Amino acid sequence: MGNQGYLIDTNVAIGYIGGDLTEKALNLLDGIIDGQFYISVINKIELLGFAGITKNEELKFGELINAANILGLDEEIVNGTIAIRKQYRSKLPDAIIAATAIVHGFTLVTRNIKDFKNMQGLDMLDPYNL
Repeated sequence: MGNQGYLIDTNVAIGYIGGDLTEKALNLLDGIIDGQFYISVINKIELLGFAGITKNEELKFGELINAANILGLDEEIVNGTIAIRKQYRSKLPDAIIAATAIVHGFTLVTRNIKDFKNMQGLDMLDPYNL
């Protein structure tokens, strides 16, 4: 596991806010979120840009986002995204999220292990499979 920080993926943030986690996973995420954690600007867009989001969900996601360090796109992440898309044929949001984690040396906390499988240099943690 990476030791410089954690990048929380959208699916984990949704599970955390929605209470869709085991007690063990919830305890792990509570510890991560009580410390310093990160999300990509893509995660912010995904969380708040869902057409069916309720006002309550928007408020809860907003609180989580406000507690996070939000990482935008820079040249290194853009170049990493391009390389990931070429090598792994990933969807653009997944490639940006993976590149962000790799560039910063963060562990990606995600439920979608298959979307990031075999990406060289990407450290992952699935809180649903502890």
